[in-house]
Amino acid sequence: MSNKKAPTFFESVQLNFDKAAVHTGLPKGLLEQIKVCNSVYQMRFPVKIGNEYQVLEAYRVQHSHHRMPTKGGIRYSSMVNQDEVMALAALMTYKCAIVDVPFGGAKGGIRISPRNYTPKQLEKITRRYTAELIRKNFIGPGIDVPAPDYGTGAREMAWIVDTYTTMKHGEIDGAACVTGKPVNQSGIRGREEATGRGVYYGIKEFFSHKDDCKAIGVTPGIAGKSIVIQGLGNVGSFAGKISQHEGDAKIIAVSEYEGAIYSESGIDIDKLLKFRKETGSILGFPGTKNLPNNNDALLLECDVLVPAALENVINASNANKIKAKVIAEAANGPISGDVEDILLKKGIVILPDMYLNAGGVTVSYFEWLKNLSHMRFGRMEKRFNSNTYENLVALVEEMTGKTVGSAERIFLTRGADEIDLVRSGLEETMVTAYNQIREVKKRKRNINDLRTAAFVSSLNKIASDYLTLGIFP
Repeated sequence: MSNKKAPTFFESVQLNFDKAAVHTGLPKGLLEQIKVCNSVYQMRFPVKIGNEYQVLEAYRVQHSHHRMPTKGGIRYSSMVNQDEVMALAALMTYKCAIVDVPFGGAKGGIRISPRNYTPKQLEKITRRYTAELIRKNFIGPGIDVPAPDYGTGAREMAWIVDTYTTMKHGEIDGAACVTGKPVNQSGIRGREEATGRGVYYGIKEFFSHKDDCKAIGVTPGIAGKSIVIQGLGNVGSFAGKISQHEGDAKIIAVSEYEGAIYSESGIDIDKLLKFRKETGSILGFPGTKNLPNNNDALLLECDVLVPAALENVINASNANKIKAKVIAEAANGPISGDVEDILLKKGIVILPDMYLNAGGVTVSYFEWLKNLSHMRFGRMEKRFNSNTYENLVALVEEMTGKTVGSAERIFLTRGADEIDLVRSGLEETMVTAYNQIREVKKRKRNINDLRTAAFVSSLNKIASDYLTLGIFP
């Protein structure tokens, strides 16, 4: 057994960067500028919890200022540390470039376990963290725009925007200081499902290419494909539900921190989520069998393995045992950088995190645009389009002498709501980005994996921005 120490999360990101950098032909100095984190803000602040004061450790990292504002989520976890936040911020930079979202990458985090605090205490912590960011000019619609991440959600984003607009009274674009807000507080429909939906669109697009499917011995199309999901949080649950409802895929196993379950005939994710809410666990779900260990789900034979929780769950201890044909990285950094070659040599296709989970930042971009325009999507064109379609249907009825049924008429003549436009924009983004990555892989014959191709695509776009700015002549 090797005693070699596994790389940290940030080191894994840097290893993947270096692997791709040699294929770009870009100057060494420019690559170094892209690689490093531009600003790292480590803070400690006191918050009164009960009758005692706790001094909390928190971070905000701005990885790249080639595009402004910077963009990235805020994570609440007892595992938060500077290495993790730097890695996540770097991935955000590359992710935004891949999907052509005009932000630099950033990330934040507070080292707490949310389960140990009441909602009132979490509000106090969130507002104090926001005040610290404002004090150091690390937040603002044109500076740095946070979003939800592991351990946070729309509630925390509402506290952030309220704190920001209170302290920055009269700033007309203040609502754009953060995304992932509740819809009734300047949020956007479809944001909650965005990352999971993006995962679905990415997997679906991979299986739409006959040559790629043939290479791993599967038929085209996502319908009927067996999927294992590790992590049933926001991303994993939406990815599973949408894959079932819209793709007709079969979820055969689910893993969570309390354990893992398996069913060869498939697991209904909607019913499983309801069962877990009622019982507090996925174990014992009717029609499934409990696996001995929660990580055993990772080792099952399946078409697609979706790690949707935390980083480095696939590592030196289990990489050789993975039997999935495709690993769809819904989480950030679920594969340790030192074992990726093991998986690739086994013929496993890896849909990289920096592409696959970009649905969240894509829809965050739409929300940011909505906040800056001060108008919801679809407001101006929905009725015009609906009336146009109604006229077309009426013309067809007149010309054919046949009448369209009421249900069909509603379907044919409806104009697009905000969520329809958001989903359409997200699908277009994920399809276009995948094909750009695939084209890089095909064009550069010495690149054999999608992660390296994604990095090359991303680095070339970022380098173009720097060269345009004239920083590197």
